[in-house]
Amino acid sequence: MKKPGLAIIGLGPAALPHARSLVDLSDKVDVIWGASRTKGRTEEFAQAFPFPVTNNIDAAIADPAVDIVLVLTPANAHLEIAEKSFAARKHVLLEKPLDITLQRAEQIVSSGRASGLTFGVVLQHRFRTASVRLRKALEDNSLGKIEAASLRVPWWRPQSYYDEGGRGTFARDGGGVMLSQAIHALDLFRSLLPVKNVVASQVRTTSLHRMEAEDHVTALMTLDNGAPASLLATTAAFPGFPETLEITGSLGSAHLAGGALKLSWLDDREEVVEAEGKSGSGANIMDFPHDAHRALIADFLSAVAEKRDPVVTGEEALATQKLIADIIRADPSNTQPV
Repeated sequence: MKKPGLAIIGLGPAALPHARSLVDLSDKVDVIWGASRTKGRTEEFAQAFPFPVTNNIDAAIADPAVDIVLVLTPANAHLEIAEKSFAARKHVLLEKPLDITLQRAEQIVSSGRASGLTFGVVLQHRFRTASVRLRKALEDNSLGKIEAASLRVPWWRPQSYYDEGGRGTFARDGGGVMLSQAIHALDLFRSLLPVKNVVASQVRTTSLHRMEAEDHVTALMTLDNGAPASLLATTAAFPGFPETLEITGSLGSAHLAGGALKLSWLDDREEVVEAEGKSGSGANIMDFPHDAHRALIADFLSAVAEKRDPVVTGEEALATQKLIADIIRADPSNTQPV
Protein backbone atom coordinates (compact mmCIF):
# COMPACT_ATOMS: atom_id res chain seq x y z
CA MET A 1 0.00 0.00 0.00
CA LYS A 2 1.12 3.54 -0.76
CA LYS A 3 2.08 5.47 2.32
CA PRO A 4 -0.04 8.58 3.01
CA GLY A 5 1.58 11.95 2.45
CA LEU A 6 1.58 14.51 5.25
CA ALA A 7 2.11 18.27 5.46
CA ILE A 8 3.16 19.92 8.71
CA ILE A 9 1.69 23.43 8.99
CA GLY A 10 3.51 25.50 11.62
CA LEU A 11 7.16 24.94 12.50
CA GLY A 12 7.49 26.50 15.95
CA PRO A 13 8.68 24.63 19.06
CA ALA A 14 5.60 22.37 19.01
CA ALA A 15 6.85 20.85 15.75
CA LEU A 16 9.87 19.21 17.38
CA PRO A 17 8.25 16.15 19.03
CA HIS A 18 6.00 15.69 16.00
CA ALA A 19 8.89 15.79 13.55
CA ARG A 20 10.91 13.37 15.68
CA SER A 21 7.89 11.07 15.76
CA LEU A 22 7.46 11.29 12.00
CA VAL A 23 11.10 10.32 11.48
CA ASP A 24 10.42 7.24 13.62
CA LEU A 25 7.25 6.51 11.63
CA SER A 26 8.83 6.93 8.20
CA ASP A 27 7.75 3.39 7.28
CA LYS A 28 4.11 4.45 7.72
CA VAL A 29 3.96 8.03 6.38
CA ASP A 30 5.81 10.35 4.00
CA VAL A 31 6.30 13.97 5.06
CA ILE A 32 5.72 15.94 1.86
CA TRP A 33 6.09 19.44 3.36
CA GLY A 34 7.06 21.30 6.47
CA ALA A 35 5.35 24.66 5.99
CA SER A 36 5.60 28.00 7.74
CA ARG A 37 5.11 31.58 6.57
CA THR A 38 8.26 32.49 8.51
CA LYS A 39 11.41 31.95 6.43
CA GLY A 40 13.65 31.54 9.47
CA ARG A 41 11.46 28.76 10.80
CA THR A 42 11.58 26.79 7.56
CA GLU A 43 15.35 27.19 7.35
CA GLU A 44 15.89 25.94 10.90
CA PHE A 45 13.47 23.04 10.36
CA ALA A 46 15.20 22.00 7.12
CA GLN A 47 18.54 21.89 8.91
CA ALA A 48 17.15 19.69 11.69
CA PHE A 49 14.93 17.27 9.74
CA PRO A 50 15.07 15.53 6.32
CA PHE A 51 11.79 17.01 5.08
CA PRO A 52 11.11 19.47 2.22
CA VAL A 53 9.99 22.94 3.37
CA THR A 54 7.92 25.76 1.94
CA ASN A 55 6.64 29.19 2.96
CA ASN A 56 3.45 28.66 0.95
CA ILE A 57 0.95 27.09 3.36
CA ASP A 58 -1.94 27.09 0.90
CA ALA A 59 0.13 25.25 -1.71
CA ALA A 60 1.23 22.65 0.83
CA ILE A 61 -2.38 21.95 1.79
CA ALA A 62 -3.50 21.78 -1.86
CA ASP A 63 -0.67 19.48 -2.97
CA PRO A 64 -2.23 16.27 -4.39
CA ALA A 65 0.54 14.26 -2.71
CA VAL A 66 -0.71 15.41 0.69
CA ASP A 67 -3.38 13.25 2.35
CA ILE A 68 -3.01 14.48 5.94
CA VAL A 69 -2.50 17.97 7.34
CA LEU A 70 -0.85 18.25 10.77
CA VAL A 71 -1.71 21.71 12.15
CA LEU A 72 0.82 23.08 14.67
CA THR A 73 0.21 26.81 14.39
CA PRO A 74 -0.94 29.10 17.22
CA ALA A 75 -4.55 28.37 18.16
CA ASN A 76 -6.05 31.45 16.51
CA ALA A 77 -5.18 30.05 13.04
CA HIS A 78 -6.65 26.58 13.60
CA LEU A 79 -10.16 27.16 12.24
CA GLU A 80 -8.99 28.71 8.97
CA ILE A 81 -6.38 26.03 8.27
CA ALA A 82 -8.63 23.13 9.30
CA GLU A 83 -11.47 24.29 7.09
CA LYS A 84 -9.12 24.81 4.11
CA SER A 85 -7.83 21.30 4.67
CA PHE A 86 -11.29 19.74 4.88
CA ALA A 87 -12.30 21.61 1.72
CA ALA A 88 -9.22 20.14 0.00
CA ARG A 89 -10.31 16.65 1.20
CA LYS A 90 -7.41 16.21 3.60
CA HIS A 91 -7.53 14.42 6.94
CA VAL A 92 -6.57 16.72 9.82
CA LEU A 93 -4.59 16.20 13.01
CA LEU A 94 -4.76 19.39 15.07
CA GLU A 95 -2.57 20.55 17.94
CA LYS A 96 -4.47 21.48 21.10
CA PRO A 97 -6.53 23.53 21.83
CA LEU A 98 -9.13 23.33 19.09
CA ASP A 99 -9.19 27.12 18.76
CA ILE A 100 -9.33 30.26 20.93
CA THR A 101 -13.07 30.25 21.70
CA LEU A 102 -15.71 27.60 22.24
CA GLN A 103 -17.67 28.88 19.24
CA ARG A 104 -14.70 28.45 16.92
CA ALA A 105 -13.86 25.09 18.53
CA GLU A 106 -17.40 23.84 17.95
CA GLN A 107 -17.23 24.98 14.33
CA ILE A 108 -14.04 23.00 13.71
CA VAL A 109 -15.52 19.84 15.24
CA SER A 110 -18.74 20.24 13.25
CA SER A 111 -16.82 20.81 10.01
CA GLY A 112 -14.57 17.83 10.68
CA ARG A 113 -17.46 15.48 11.35
CA ALA A 114 -19.45 16.74 8.35
CA SER A 115 -16.46 16.24 6.04
CA GLY A 116 -16.40 12.49 6.58
CA LEU A 117 -12.62 12.72 6.89
CA THR A 118 -10.50 11.64 9.85
CA PHE A 119 -10.09 14.42 12.41
CA GLY A 120 -8.03 14.12 15.58
CA VAL A 121 -6.50 16.35 18.23
CA VAL A 122 -3.05 16.22 19.83
CA LEU A 123 -3.72 15.48 23.51
CA GLN A 124 -0.95 12.97 23.91
CA HIS A 125 -0.96 12.39 27.67
CA ARG A 126 -3.55 9.67 27.10
CA PHE A 127 -0.84 7.66 25.34
CA ARG A 128 1.78 7.67 28.08
CA THR A 129 2.49 4.15 29.34
CA ALA A 130 1.50 5.10 32.89
CA SER A 131 -1.75 6.71 31.70
CA VAL A 132 -2.69 3.56 29.78
CA ARG A 133 -2.08 1.44 32.86
CA LEU A 134 -4.11 3.76 35.08
CA ARG A 135 -7.00 3.67 32.64
CA LYS A 136 -7.00 -0.13 32.74
CA ALA A 137 -6.96 -0.11 36.55
CA LEU A 138 -10.03 2.13 36.56
CA GLU A 139 -11.80 0.10 33.87
CA ASP A 140 -11.12 -3.08 35.88
CA ASN A 141 -12.46 -1.36 39.01
CA SER A 142 -9.33 -2.54 40.83
CA LEU A 143 -9.24 0.63 42.96
CA GLY A 144 -12.86 0.15 43.99
CA LYS A 145 -15.27 3.06 44.30
CA ILE A 146 -13.64 6.40 43.56
CA GLU A 147 -13.95 8.49 46.72
CA ALA A 148 -11.93 11.58 45.74
CA ALA A 149 -9.45 12.91 43.21
CA SER A 150 -7.10 15.84 42.77
CA LEU A 151 -5.09 17.25 39.86
CA ARG A 152 -2.11 19.55 40.30
CA VAL A 153 -0.20 21.19 37.45
CA PRO A 154 2.48 23.27 39.25
CA TRP A 155 4.50 24.37 36.23
CA TRP A 156 6.83 27.28 35.62
CA ARG A 157 7.25 29.60 32.67
CA PRO A 158 9.65 32.58 32.86
CA GLN A 159 8.52 36.04 31.74
CA SER A 160 10.60 35.63 28.59
CA TYR A 161 8.19 32.89 27.51
CA TYR A 162 5.23 35.30 27.60
CA ASP A 163 7.22 38.11 25.97
CA GLU A 164 7.49 36.09 22.77
CA GLY A 165 4.96 36.16 19.96
CA GLY A 166 1.82 37.12 21.88
CA ARG A 167 1.83 34.11 24.19
CA GLY A 168 -0.69 34.31 26.99
CA THR A 169 -2.99 36.65 25.06
CA PHE A 170 -6.63 35.99 24.29
CA ALA A 171 -6.21 36.94 20.62
CA ARG A 172 -3.46 34.37 19.96
CA ASP A 173 -3.92 31.60 22.57
CA GLY A 174 -7.47 32.11 23.82
CA GLY A 175 -6.25 32.06 27.42
CA GLY A 176 -3.33 31.20 29.65
CA VAL A 177 -2.38 28.21 31.74
CA MET A 178 -5.66 26.36 31.22
CA LEU A 179 -5.73 26.22 27.40
CA SER A 180 -1.98 26.20 26.80
CA GLN A 181 -0.47 24.04 29.57
CA ALA A 182 -2.96 22.34 31.93
CA ILE A 183 -5.22 21.21 29.07
CA HIS A 184 -3.16 18.03 28.62
CA ALA A 185 -3.45 16.90 32.24
CA LEU A 186 -7.08 18.01 32.47
CA ASP A 187 -7.95 16.08 29.32
CA LEU A 188 -6.45 12.93 30.79
CA PHE A 189 -8.24 13.58 34.10
CA ARG A 190 -11.62 14.12 32.39
CA SER A 191 -11.22 11.05 30.19
CA LEU A 192 -10.48 8.90 33.25
CA LEU A 193 -12.86 10.55 35.72
CA PRO A 194 -15.83 12.27 34.09
CA VAL A 195 -16.75 15.57 35.76
CA LYS A 196 -20.38 16.30 36.66
CA ASN A 197 -19.97 19.99 37.44
CA VAL A 198 -17.61 22.74 38.57
CA VAL A 199 -18.54 23.96 42.05
CA ALA A 200 -16.26 27.00 42.31
CA SER A 201 -13.02 28.40 40.93
CA GLN A 202 -10.49 31.18 41.33
CA VAL A 203 -8.87 32.47 38.14
CA ARG A 204 -5.94 34.82 38.65
CA THR A 205 -2.85 36.37 37.07
CA THR A 206 -0.04 36.50 39.63
CA SER A 207 2.55 39.24 39.98
CA LEU A 208 5.19 36.83 38.66
CA HIS A 209 4.04 37.41 35.08
CA ARG A 210 3.10 40.36 32.88
CA MET A 211 0.46 38.74 30.69
CA GLU A 212 -3.14 39.24 29.63
CA ALA A 213 -4.55 35.81 30.51
CA GLU A 214 -4.46 33.69 33.68
CA ASP A 215 -1.40 31.96 35.13
CA HIS A 216 -3.00 30.50 38.30
CA VAL A 217 -6.31 28.62 38.64
CA THR A 218 -7.84 26.60 41.43
CA ALA A 219 -11.18 24.80 41.25
CA LEU A 220 -13.48 22.46 43.12
CA MET A 221 -15.39 19.94 41.04
CA THR A 222 -17.82 17.06 41.48
CA LEU A 223 -17.24 13.80 39.60
CA ASP A 224 -20.07 11.93 37.90
CA ASN A 225 -20.38 9.56 40.88
CA GLY A 226 -20.67 12.49 43.31
CA ALA A 227 -17.10 12.31 44.64
CA PRO A 228 -15.20 15.57 45.24
CA ALA A 229 -12.28 16.64 43.05
CA SER A 230 -9.89 19.58 43.07
CA LEU A 231 -7.61 21.34 40.60
CA LEU A 232 -4.55 23.56 40.82
CA ALA A 233 -2.99 24.79 37.58
CA THR A 234 -0.26 27.39 37.37
CA THR A 235 2.80 28.48 35.43
CA ALA A 236 4.04 30.49 38.43
CA ALA A 237 5.48 27.61 40.50
CA PHE A 238 9.26 27.99 40.14
CA PRO A 239 11.16 25.94 39.05
CA GLY A 240 8.29 23.76 37.83
CA PHE A 241 7.15 20.35 39.06
CA PRO A 242 5.52 17.37 37.33
CA GLU A 243 1.76 17.43 36.96
CA THR A 244 0.21 15.09 39.53
CA LEU A 245 -3.08 13.18 39.52
CA GLU A 246 -4.11 11.47 42.75
CA ILE A 247 -7.09 9.15 43.02
CA THR A 248 -8.48 7.78 46.26
CA GLY A 249 -10.46 4.56 45.89
CA SER A 250 -12.18 2.25 48.37
CA LEU A 251 -9.66 -0.53 47.55
CA GLY A 252 -6.54 1.52 46.90
CA SER A 253 -5.07 4.68 45.49
CA ALA A 254 -3.23 5.92 42.40
CA HIS A 255 -0.48 8.52 42.23
CA LEU A 256 0.43 9.67 38.71
CA ALA A 257 3.27 12.23 38.61
CA GLY A 258 4.34 13.21 35.12
CA GLY A 259 4.71 9.86 33.39
CA ALA A 260 5.31 7.82 36.57
CA LEU A 261 2.53 5.84 38.21
CA LYS A 262 2.27 4.17 41.60
CA LEU A 263 -0.74 2.01 42.42
CA SER A 264 -1.17 1.11 46.10
CA TRP A 265 -3.81 -1.30 47.40
CA LEU A 266 -5.15 -1.69 50.92
CA ASP A 267 -3.93 -5.30 50.96
CA ASP A 268 -0.33 -3.98 50.73
CA ARG A 269 0.17 -4.74 47.03
CA GLU A 270 1.96 -2.10 44.97
CA GLU A 271 2.70 -1.57 41.30
CA VAL A 272 5.02 1.03 39.79
CA VAL A 273 5.28 2.24 36.20
CA GLU A 274 8.42 4.29 35.62
CA ALA A 275 8.31 7.50 33.59
CA GLU A 276 9.82 7.63 30.11
CA GLY A 277 11.33 11.04 30.90
CA LYS A 278 10.55 14.56 32.11
CA SER A 279 7.28 16.40 31.45
CA GLY A 280 8.30 19.88 30.26
CA SER A 281 7.12 21.48 33.50
CA GLY A 282 9.90 24.08 33.74
CA ALA A 283 11.52 26.81 31.68
CA ASN A 284 12.65 24.30 29.02
CA ILE A 285 9.21 23.72 27.54
CA MET A 286 10.33 20.92 25.20
CA ASP A 287 12.08 18.88 27.93
CA PHE A 288 10.11 15.66 27.47
CA PRO A 289 10.36 12.51 25.34
CA HIS A 290 8.31 12.18 22.17
CA ASP A 291 7.04 8.64 22.86
CA ALA A 292 3.46 9.75 23.54
CA HIS A 293 3.39 11.96 20.43
CA ARG A 294 4.63 9.04 18.34
CA ALA A 295 1.91 6.76 19.76
CA LEU A 296 -0.80 9.36 19.11
CA ILE A 297 0.34 9.94 15.53
CA ALA A 298 0.55 6.18 14.94
CA ASP A 299 -3.02 5.81 16.19
CA PHE A 300 -4.14 8.61 13.85
CA LEU A 301 -2.43 6.98 10.86
CA SER A 302 -4.14 3.70 11.70
CA ALA A 303 -7.47 5.52 12.02
CA VAL A 304 -7.04 6.97 8.52
CA ALA A 305 -6.18 3.56 7.07
CA GLU A 306 -9.01 1.81 8.90
CA LYS A 307 -11.56 4.62 8.33
CA ARG A 308 -12.32 4.88 12.03
CA ASP A 309 -12.16 7.61 14.66
CA PRO A 310 -8.80 8.19 16.36
CA VAL A 311 -8.58 7.86 20.15
CA VAL A 312 -8.73 11.63 20.62
CA THR A 313 -11.60 12.86 18.45
CA GLY A 314 -12.73 16.41 17.97
CA GLU A 315 -15.66 15.73 20.26
CA GLU A 316 -13.34 14.50 23.01
CA ALA A 317 -11.16 17.59 22.73
CA LEU A 318 -14.26 19.79 22.72
CA ALA A 319 -15.49 18.18 25.95
CA THR A 320 -12.19 19.09 27.60
CA GLN A 321 -12.32 22.65 26.26
CA LYS A 322 -15.89 22.98 27.54
CA LEU A 323 -14.71 21.88 30.99
CA ILE A 324 -12.02 24.57 30.88
CA ALA A 325 -14.68 27.13 29.97
CA ASP A 326 -16.83 25.95 32.90
CA ILE A 327 -13.86 26.36 35.26
CA ILE A 328 -13.16 29.89 33.97
CA ARG A 329 -16.83 30.87 34.24
CA ALA A 330 -17.16 29.49 37.79
CA ASP A 331 -15.17 32.45 39.12
CA PRO A 332 -17.75 35.26 39.36
CA SER A 333 -15.01 37.90 39.47
CA ASN A 334 -13.48 36.76 36.18
CA THR A 335 -14.71 38.20 32.88
CA GLN A 336 -12.28 36.73 30.38
CA PRO A 337 -13.70 35.40 27.13
CA VAL A 338 -14.18 31.67 26.53
